[in-house]
Amino acid sequence: MPLTRRALLGTLGAAALASVAAAPAPGGRRAAPAAAPVPLRLPAPTGPWPIGTVALHLIDDSRPDPLLPAKPYRELMAGLWYPAEPGGGYPTAPWLPPAAAGDWDAHSAPALGVRAGAADWQGIRTHARTGAPVARRAGRLPVVLFSSGDGGSRALGTTLVEELASRGHLVVALDSTYEAEQVEFPGGRVERALPLPDDLTPEVIAALLAGHCRARLADARFVLGALDRLARGERPDTGTDPLPDGLAEAADPARTGVLGQSLGGCVAAQLAHDEPRVRAAADLDGALLGPVADSGLAKPFLLMASGTKSLRTEPSWASCWAASTGPRHALRLRDSAHGSYTDLQVLLPQLVRRLPVPDADTLIGTVDPRRSLAAQRTAVTAFFARYLAGRPSGFLERPGDDWPELEVLR
Repeated sequence: MPLTRRALLGTLGAAALASVAAAPAPGGRRAAPAAAPVPLRLPAPTGPWPIGTVALHLIDDSRPDPLLPAKPYRELMAGLWYPAEPGGGYPTAPWLPPAAAGDWDAHSAPALGVRAGAADWQGIRTHARTGAPVARRAGRLPVVLFSSGDGGSRALGTTLVEELASRGHLVVALDSTYEAEQVEFPGGRVERALPLPDDLTPEVIAALLAGHCRARLADARFVLGALDRLARGERPDTGTDPLPDGLAEAADPARTGVLGQSLGGCVAAQLAHDEPRVRAAADLDGALLGPVADSGLAKPFLLMASGTKSLRTEPSWASCWAASTGPRHALRLRDSAHGSYTDLQVLLPQLVRRLPVPDADTLIGTVDPRRSLAAQRTAVTAFFARYLAGRPSGFLERPGDDWPELEVLR
């Protein structure tokens, strides 16, 4: 089959170059009438706080766009998630905004083996209320930046992002414009990923990933500056509507961590390596690029692996681990796959019950999806509670008999 952009998308990983584009119906047969789109739901977060969210349109005019150099500035979308005051009648935010959800249905879903129109992607709702006031009783909030896999929307981390927000964090989920398959801006404008080169040799792929990593690192530094401005009471975005009440006072940039899946995990580790403002990094199944792979980290680091991977099977993990001097934790989620660390872990099983999804096991493994998500949420929140909020639990060293899905790697 022809290679698609899904080959580089973080749900598969750069090492799994293969097309999963949906095959057309065989010629000569009349297509069956289209069934109603399958409704999909996200599991609710389990923390004590209700959550709110707001999208920020950010423009960095200090540099040309690193992926589209003809554009003299970098334009980004970020979603902020936080513990919120209850009630108030604020609308629940969608998983993807409408135009982006339509683009996902037309382009991204078929590349996963789900035909366009088969699932109600536009109907997926989060558990966050748009614009709700920040919960005053939550106090100053530790900050976590979230970065998705290569080519992936920031929405693919919603289940983990919501969990962190419900447990008292301010989470900033960032899209990488012209790399993510679709990014929706105010007014419904969608910017799609730039086309991939025709000749995707290993050298070309490595160069693409390195370029995407550099762009994301610069984006993350810009966002750190935007958070500093927000904490000083300045408005960091282009919007004119009021920001949620209490947002400026809520962020505590002095307690900042980074969480990422696949390429986003690589970015998390490298940003913690380079940036004094970052205290801790969590990498969800991402191979490492750049100096951190050889020089390691002197800061707290969580690595979560999928499938049969270990600290020895991924060379960049082995070299980073050997050189690191900070607190290190490595866990493996048994029977998982690379995409288990995305929202596909809970969305695809809902589709499989109603539709054929040929590559579901390749994408998300055979681990029970509910247990997989619970294990991830428990490990990630334990890590940031320990190293950003000073609340150690011991879970990372010994998940215990209650979590047979998790194996501690040495």
